Amino acid sequence: MNAVPTPPRAAVRNPRVWLFPAVVVIGLMTLLAGFYLDSIADPEASLHDFPVALVNQDEGELVPGPSGEQKQNFGDQIAAAIGNGIDPDQIDLRQVGIAEAQQQLQSADVYGVIIIPSDFSKRLLILAAGSVVPGEIEKPVITVQSNPRAGTFASAIMDRIGDQAMTQVNSEVGKQLTGQVQQQLAGPPPTPIPGASALTLAEPVNVLATEYNPLPGGTGNGLAAFYYALLLVLAGFTGAMIVHTMVDQALGFAPTEYGPWYRHLESIGISRFNTLMLKWTVMAAIALVVSGIYVGVGHLVGMPIDRALALYLFGVLGILAVGVTALSVLALFGTAGLLINLVVFIVLGLPSSGGTVPLEAQPPVFGWLAKFEPMHQLYLGARSILFFDAGSASGLGRSAVATLIGLAIGLTLGIVTTRVYDRAGLHRRTRPETASVP
Repeated sequence: MNAVPTPPRAAVRNPRVWLFPAVVVIGLMTLLAGFYLDSIADPEASLHDFPVALVNQDEGELVPGPSGEQKQNFGDQIAAAIGNGIDPDQIDLRQVGIAEAQQQLQSADVYGVIIIPSDFSKRLLILAAGSVVPGEIEKPVITVQSNPRAGTFASAIMDRIGDQAMTQVNSEVGKQLTGQVQQQLAGPPPTPIPGASALTLAEPVNVLATEYNPLPGGTGNGLAAFYYALLLVLAGFTGAMIVHTMVDQALGFAPTEYGPWYRHLESIGISRFNTLMLKWTVMAAIALVVSGIYVGVGHLVGMPIDRALALYLFGVLGILAVGVTALSVLALFGTAGLLINLVVFIVLGLPSSGGTVPLEAQPPVFGWLAKFEPMHQLYLGARSILFFDAGSASGLGRSAVATLIGLAIGLTLGIVTTRVYDRAGLHRRTRPETASVP
């Protein structure tokens, strides 16, 4: 028995027609605003476990004392002062050797390094002596190296950390040197420290801010990896939405409408499983082509791509993993899968990617999301290939494994879901009793 059609005016008055879409959009935009603005609102206040290496190469210097010469090492004092002057909850300070520090910079394990040179104590004592003895003197130098390939915003945070640490170092070392010089000048009558020397001793250390392995041109100051990962996610996510809609239209499961032209083909007898297999096949072909287009466009716009094949293969894997999973979610949840995919791949994925603001400068929830969010995994892989010679330790290994796991989950979800629906007789066909608006 056919259902009685609902009058148009009654259908319009039904809250399900206008209230439900409005609530969904408002809720989605609220979620979007909350996550996006919270991720960038106050990086300084959200700072936690920010990895910084400290290298103390100072060999110390022998100085005369009451019982003979004694070794004085200002580098040890400065290293201790830096460690005591930072919040261990905010900064993960790792005191390592120079070789290990360079290795951690090359693998993006640290965002920067503070280096105290081997002749630091010697130069500092020469500076103190030069304050009372005529001659040319130079301030000792401490180098603060940022790691721009690990993230542009992270480099800016590293520079501020270096400035804060060196301000405290100058204050403490300056007081100590000033006291030593005053003891040398003590006598009848006491001789004051000359004004220029007093100013020099108050800030005895020069800070040299440099970049470790600076980025070449064409990388958007390090943002190229983030945008490349975003392109991979969009190719998989939006590609899956388009493939899902257009294949369903061609098979008669959804109407086709272009402007005033409307057509709804008669659905054919194809199972959910076979429909999903068809969509996956189309998605795989898209991944093979689009990944190549991305690499080609990158070359055309001047992006330095030293490992084009690795970037192409990684792009194919990333697009396929996102696209297959998105199509499986649509097969499981139907129209609601559109919202689920949008939330998972875009709303939660962008702020937790770590490609703009480092995860260590965001609230901890984003670090938790980054453990499984596809965009963060793809960002690590793209950054490794573009900036770190595709080294496994720099994120490519983790990214490839996580992406393969995501692809396996998507395949399993789609196969199991469609098989269960088909065996339960939940076929895709129009039912007259559900054709009208209740």
